[in-house]
Formats: sequence, structure tokens, C-alpha cells
Amino acid sequence: MKQAQGQWLIQGAGRGIGLALVRRLLAEQGVTRVYAGVRKPARSEALHTLVREHPDRLRLLELDVTREDQIAAAAAVVADESVRLHGLINVAGLLHDADHGVAPEKRLEAVDNAAMQRVFAVNAFGPMLMGKHFFTLLCHDEPAFFASISARVGSISDNRLGGWYSYRASKAAQNQFTRTLAVEAARRAPHLRVLALHPGTVDTELSQPFQSGVPAQGLFDADAAAGRLLALVAGCEPDDSGSFIAWDGQFIPW
Repeated sequence: MKQAQGQWLIQGAGRGIGLALVRRLLAEQGVTRVYAGVRKPARSEALHTLVREHPDRLRLLELDVTREDQIAAAAAVVADESVRLHGLINVAGLLHDADHGVAPEKRLEAVDNAAMQRVFAVNAFGPMLMGKHFFTLLCHDEPAFFASISARVGSISDNRLGGWYSYRASKAAQNQFTRTLAVEAARRAPHLRVLALHPGTVDTELSQPFQSGVPAQGLFDADAAAGRLLALVAGCEPDDSGSFIAWDGQFIPW
């Protein structure tokens, strides 16, 4: 099985899948450095514990994907410290947030402009701005990966249940960005592979209110999900770039 190599950045690294990805990458001997982007680094005790364990390999970055100035500043830090990145995974996602009135809509009447804009800012615009500011660090002569954690509900052709307007639409927008970036990368960075990844239903804060109907065998812990995602990324072939892939390796229709 192929393993991750070189220098990686995880956006949304403070908890859940993001934190599990950081731990998994630090366990890979071929990974020389991990950048962990998180909104409030001072509040992430788990990441600080990892820094103490891996002081030369883990670097925390203040990175709120709804703020382009922070994304640009984080990219400048990485550019100053590193010649290149070999992998970048966008993890942060928003489905519900009681503090900002965000909840998955069951009916059209529940759609709220401010809530919808916040969901799009995190799920769609965030990965796009990450691509904008980190693209050149992924353009080199070694294999590199740009991946975003998407969701099967973002598939337009797979939508049979309706509802969740903002989340579905934001993930569909994210998917379109991923596909479009893959087309551009094929011209400008032929060693870069660009992917949209569906992790399945993972036991995180995002999914907790909606787990009651999920069978036990269909609910994954964050560490297992992170392992599968890294295996998908490391094992993808050049022709897979621009694809939407589920945790089990199956390709999902757009």
C-alpha cells in the first residue's frame, strides 16, 4: 500500500477527521512535516500535545477558511518555510451551528439567507480560496494531492430525498470547484491530483444529531475514516484526478 510522503497541510485540523488525519500523517515515516490549520490554535489542547510530541514535524497555523486574509497569511508562512507541499486536504465543513442559526432545512420555507451564506463560506468558498493561495506550493515535479472532504449528498444525480438545501448545494459547488481545478491542474501542474472525497458517516460533531438512523456498521470513527481517506489519496492514479470518490473506493456520480 502506498503511503503519504513529504509535507502536508490539513485545513480544519482541530477535531474530528482533521485531527485524526494529523495523527495519521505524523505516524507515517515518509511525512517530514505536517501543517495543521485551525481557527483557534490556542484552544486545541490535542494539537498542542502533538506539537510537544513532534516539535520538529508539526506546525500550527491560524486558519479560518471564511477569512481570506488568514488563508493568504498561512500560505505565506508555508511558502517561507517550505519549498513545496505534497498534500493538502480541506476538512472543515458546516451542516449545523446553533450559535449562527444554521440547520439543515427540511422545507424550502426554512432557507435563510444569512445561514446559507455561512454554509457556502465554509463548504464551498473556503476550499476554493485554499486552492487559490496554496496552488503554487503544490506545483512541482513530485506527486502532489489537493483533496476536499465532500459528501454524497452533494451529488446532484444521486439526490432522491431532497431537503438540506444549503448543505447539498454548497457541497455541489465545492465539487464543481474541485473538478474545475483538476482541469486547470492538468495543464499547469501535471503531477498534481485533485479529488473530492466522501468519508461516509463519521462519528463527529457534524453528524451526531443525525446518527439515529445509521446502522452501527455504517458509522465510522474518525481514525478509521482518516486511514481510509489517506489510502484513497495516496493510491489514486493520475487518471483519477477530478473524481468524486467514496470511502470504499467507489466513484460517485456528480
